[in-house]
Amino acid sequence: MAGADKIVDGFRFLPPSLAAWMKSDIPEDEFKGAIPWVSLRKPISELTFSLMTSAGISLKSDMPFDMERERREPSWGDPTCREIPRNSSEKDIDVNHLHVNTSFIKEDMNVIFPLQLFQQFEGEGIIGRLAPTCYSFYGYQPDPSDLIEKNMPAVAARMREEGVEAVFLTPA
Repeated sequence: MAGADKIVDGFRFLPPSLAAWMKSDIPEDEFKGAIPWVSLRKPISELTFSLMTSAGISLKSDMPFDMERERREPSWGDPTCREIPRNSSEKDIDVNHLHVNTSFIKEDMNVIFPLQLFQQFEGEGIIGRLAPTCYSFYGYQPDPSDLIEKNMPAVAARMREEGVEAVFLTPA
């Protein structure tokens, strides 16, 4: 298979000591679990979408992600989620993240959180609709247990309530 010998190095741009520290928590074995893939049951033009990012997006009116604690405790990442209403505009939103260059995001939120694009897609009939709520969390999670066990079940329940059928994920 062409290209099968290529290796993606997700640590390429990190300082070597940071890359070594982060790699120390990643198991050597390949992932052998089932991938929870579900085929679409209807066309994209009929689906209800939500957006989710790990870029640390929040409303300016909300508490930002806790970067001060992370500065004091570098092995901790804020496990909370932020809800972003579908009718939010770029002027309502802020981004705070210690591990992402946020300047590009602040120039054009659509590079990581394409809220305006999905509003446009809905208006043009490309998607069925954008759900009332979209979500953001802080992607640096050395211990993701609180995020996975406490916060994401609430997000999933809210998505079910709002009829979300597909999620557009933008990892940061």
